[in-house]
Amino acid sequence: MSHEDERPEHRLRRELPEEVAASASSEAPVPGERIASGVTGRQRLVEGLWPPRVSRAQLIVAVLLFGLGFGLAVQVASNSNSDSALRGARQEDLVRILDELDDRTQRLEDEKQGLQKQRDELENSSDQAEEARKQTAEKEKQLGILAGTVAAQGPGITMTIDDTKGTVEADMLLDAIQELRAAGAEAIQVNGVRVVANTYLSDSDKSVSVDGNKINAPYRFKVIGKPQDLEPALNIPGGVVQTLEKEQATVTVGRSAKIVVDALRAAKQPDYARSSSR
Repeated sequence: MSHEDERPEHRLRRELPEEVAASASSEAPVPGERIASGVTGRQRLVEGLWPPRVSRAQLIVAVLLFGLGFGLAVQVASNSNSDSALRGARQEDLVRILDELDDRTQRLEDEKQGLQKQRDELENSSDQAEEARKQTAEKEKQLGILAGTVAAQGPGITMTIDDTKGTVEADMLLDAIQELRAAGAEAIQVNGVRVVANTYLSDSDKSVSVDGNKINAPYRFKVIGKPQDLEPALNIPGGVVQTLEKEQATVTVGRSAKIVVDALRAAKQPDYARSSSR
């Protein structure tokens, strides 16, 4: 062996390839081990996903989220139907609906001002007891009209429903009564029967019963209230008149400066309740 071969740099060049090869061969993964490791990972993933392990708290949260989502979906669908109905309405129909909303807002504002006026009169009256008796007597008359124990007269409308096909049912007349009440009707009479807060309607042998009193077509409504509010409320798009006309009934609505509602109801005496005033 020459002296050049024994020099350190020559010895390093001769040994370096062997070390690199040995290192590469020792670090390279065995093909069989790679496949086994991949199969084990999939098995672990499957075992982690199935069967599902759901705690009671997670189940409750899932049910609540489902209920919330269902409610939102129903609300969105309802709003979409309402928006589509208004979107397809004519301009004059939209104006009529807007006027009806404005009228209801004005009625509530008038009622608020009336109550505030009564309060101010009681606070500022020199004889508060006398003023209280005066307001109580006036309130008694108003409640008597609402309860149907007192006759009433005033401006309002008349509505006649001619049902020649026999298609008008009790729920349709009830919708008319509810719409009139919402529009500010103060007294209602249908075919000689006074309508009050606890009035009920039912179908009876191709006719309608009001509080157990059978009435037949044509159905005649006598309503006391502001005619400018009552008539538009019945004629709004998709309202009472259009619904009845779809059932092939003929509806006639007229305004009048004087409507007399004279059908009375007997005042009921409570069986057990007694006044606690002394």
